[in-house]
Formats: sequence, C-alpha cells, structure tokens
Amino acid sequence: MPISPKVYTWLCGLFASLGSIIFGYDLGVIAGVLAADDFKHVMGPRFDNPSLLGLITSIFVLGCFFGMIPVAYVADFFGRRKTIQFGALIYIFGGALQTGARNMDYMLVGRFFAGFGVGIMSDLAPLYQAEIAHPSIRGRLITLQQFMLGIGAFCASWVTYGCSAGLKGTQAEWRIPLGIQLMPALPLISFILFLPESPRWLAEKGRFDEATAALARLHAHGNTNDDFVLSQMEDIKADITRSKDIGAASWTELFNVPSNFRRLALGYILQFSVQMTGVSAIQYYSTTIFTTMGFDATRVLLFQSINSIIALIGEACCVLWVDSTGRRLPLIVGNVASGLSFVVGSILMARWPGAVDNNAAHYIFIITTWVFNFFFSACIGPLSWAYPAEIYSTRTRAKATALTSSASWISNFFIAEVTPIAFGHIGWKYYLVFAICGHTNALFVWAFFPETTGRRLEEMDALFEDSPLFIPGTQYAKAQDRHAAERELREGTFVPANLTERVGYEQEAGDVKDSAEIVHEEKR
Repeated sequence: MPISPKVYTWLCGLFASLGSIIFGYDLGVIAGVLAADDFKHVMGPRFDNPSLLGLITSIFVLGCFFGMIPVAYVADFFGRRKTIQFGALIYIFGGALQTGARNMDYMLVGRFFAGFGVGIMSDLAPLYQAEIAHPSIRGRLITLQQFMLGIGAFCASWVTYGCSAGLKGTQAEWRIPLGIQLMPALPLISFILFLPESPRWLAEKGRFDEATAALARLHAHGNTNDDFVLSQMEDIKADITRSKDIGAASWTELFNVPSNFRRLALGYILQFSVQMTGVSAIQYYSTTIFTTMGFDATRVLLFQSINSIIALIGEACCVLWVDSTGRRLPLIVGNVASGLSFVVGSILMARWPGAVDNNAAHYIFIITTWVFNFFFSACIGPLSWAYPAEIYSTRTRAKATALTSSASWISNFFIAEVTPIAFGHIGWKYYLVFAICGHTNALFVWAFFPETTGRRLEEMDALFEDSPLFIPGTQYAKAQDRHAAERELREGTFVPANLTERVGYEQEAGDVKDSAEIVHEEKR
C-alpha cells in the first residue's frame, strides 16, 4: 500500500534536514573537545589565550555567516537540492581538517569551512521544507530543522561523554567525536537529488510541467489531475504572474517595499533574539558555567547529555503540536519561561556559587538549565527557523532568508566571543542579560508578529500588507484552521494573489463574478 502523500512529504523534509544533525552535532561536540587535555596539548600554548579559545568556538558561526551569502544566488540559479549538496561537500572538507588537525591553524580553518557549509544547509533546509509542504503540516515539517539539530546535539553529548570517560588523555578522546560529524553529510550528498525539487522554484523558472509533476508526487501519489494539485498550481502561477508584473526580484525591494521590509525586520529580529535567550552561552561554555557551580568536567558532560534528551523531548512536542498551537503563543510562552529560568539561575550563582557548600542549590541550578532547555527546544528554537521561512513570497524567499539567517550567525558569533570574557569579568551578572532579554523577546512577539498558521505561502503578501503593525486584539493574532487552505484549494474557493485587481475591474464593468468563477474559467 502506498504511503500517504503527507507522510512522503514529511519524509522528504526529514531527509533534507540531515544538515541540521550536522549543525547540532558540531554545536554540541565542541564543549567536550575543548575540555580534552590532549586537545589542549596539540593546540599548543596559544590555547591559553582566552580570545583564541573563544575564536575556536565562534569561527564556526562566522563561517556560517559567510556561507549564507552565496545562498540567495546559488539557490535561485541551481535549485534548492543542488545547493544543499554543495553545502554538504564544503562541510566535509572542513570536518576533515578538524579531525586531522595538527595545530591551532588547522582547527580554525576547519571550523570556518565547516561553518560555511552548515550556513548553506541550515538556510536552505527550512526554505526547501516550506516550499514542498502541505499547508496543514508546514509548521511541523519546518520545525524538523530544530528537532534534527537536537538529535545532532544528543549524539554529540553522549559521544563526548563516552570518549571522555573511556579514552581520557588520548588523541582519540577528541578526534573520534570530530570524525563522526562527517557521517550525516555522506548520505545527504549521495541521495538529495532523488528528492523532488521545489515546485515553486521550478515554476519560477518557467518549468510548469515539472512543477506540476513535483506537486503531484508530493501531494497526490503522482496524479497530475488531482484538484488540489491543479488549484495549488494556479495559485503558484498567479503569484509568479504578479511577480513578473513587478519586475525581476532585487535586493532593494526587500527594503523599499513596506511589507517586505516589515517581514525582513521581523525575521531578522526573531533570529537575533534567539541567541539573546542565552542558548549559545550554555551550549558552548557549559563546562565553564557548571564548573563554577562546583561540578567536575566529566559530571558536566553527563549533565549535558541529559540536557540533550530533554531538548529532544521538547523539540518532539513542537513538531507534534506546532500546527495546532500556532506560532505566536509558543514563542511568547517559551521566551517568558527562558527569562524566568535565568532569573532563578542568576540568584543561585550569586548566592550559592561553587565555593559555597550547598549541593541542593547547585543541583537546582542544573535543573533550571534543563527547564530552560525544554522551553527553548519546544517553543523558540524550532519556530525561529519556521517563521522566517514561511513569511516571504517565492521571488524574495531565498534572498530574505539569507539575510535573516545572518542575524543568527552574527549574534551567535557575538555571544561565543563575549561569553568567556564576560564570565571572567562580571560572573553571575552576565546571566541577567539573558533574564531580561527573554521577557523583552516575549513582549515584542506579542506586539508585532502576525499569526501565520493555516495560511498558504501565496497568502503571505496579503497578510503583511493588510495586518496592522500592532497585532494584539486583531484577527491577525489568531491562528487559522490549518485544514482551511486545503479545503479552499480543493473546492476552488481560494483567491490567487493576482486576481484581486481583476475581480474589482469586472465588478466595476457590471459583470459581477466571484473569484472562484474566475479561477475555474482560467483552469478551463
């Protein structure tokens, strides 16, 4: 019996997000690698320089930042699948340099190129997922990005814990964890081209027959005459026609067109705000933070391993329920919870640091970190990729997501560089930054972010043109029925983007027809 089209689409999105396993693994593995004694010996005396120590961590996200620059051009020219493949190839080169590193220079260059590849893959995976997804499962498909990232971090934490416990003092303690990171990239390179290409990209290139076939393969068991496929194709064509009327897509329209700039600003702020929750400070420097609370390095890696399990549970909750809860509510609740966890953590670090004999307070501190990680993984992390990937039109999506992703890499680099210096100078007070930002993030989302759940991608232009800047109390703060879009497409009651002016013209001329009639006429 053939699998359900939605399951097939979900599996395509799952495979495309293998790059996120790589991203998560690299984020998780570095904390264990930095703690290995032999790694410090191989890196030489330069390892004792706090700035270079921070650079080992942060140069990866600096590479991610530079990796997203060619994405807009390569993805629009070669397609989504080949660009993901290209990113995986660059990542393998960087990962190999890290695994065989003989000194600090090898490590820094390897980290940069690995980040460059991850920057490409992490930007393209949610974009590809958004463009192939059925409207009713788009949220859970795009949030696979964070779930797979969690799987990568989970694997990294247990691998580094096992190598630290069983191979301590040897080169294998850190070279094996770094070598394992190459594995997910191999099937991604080998099999990504067997997945269907984005039908929206194919249509944008004028390859409408291929786009229809891709839609049918994704949503109708290959039946190109399916009502949903035909109506979705009309919707895509209408969006492309409107786009051609405007002219060729350019970078300037992201800033000159008010609704585009609004979306760009919201996506950029959202991506930047994610790092201001404190997630990267904990991911990269958990060993340093937890050691100040009186725990040894091996125990800290165990705590991180448990933390990775909690993250996976949270991410699974998001994947399962995000299309029911919407986007706004989880972002608001998650940011408030993360802010409160840092409030408690600040108090515990200030009142009962590791030098004070109070095991109960120290373990409560660990629990607050786990609480933070659950809410971040269930509410914030997954949606920080999902929301920007779905709010742009096809003509601007690759360029806009490249820019919004840059906010994540810039803020990530900033946190990675500043954190060891900040903890060295102001200690627990640094935690207050994240305690405050969690609450301001929640307030900003509540005030300015329209709800996108249940809407077709082709509706996003109208959503951001029609909705007010201040969202609370309006219809745009509420999630739509996630199955409504499918019913409209199957019944022919949807209104493609470029028909609004035509409807108005025909009504003024006295030939009153509703939009559904016009759609069926165009189909015939």
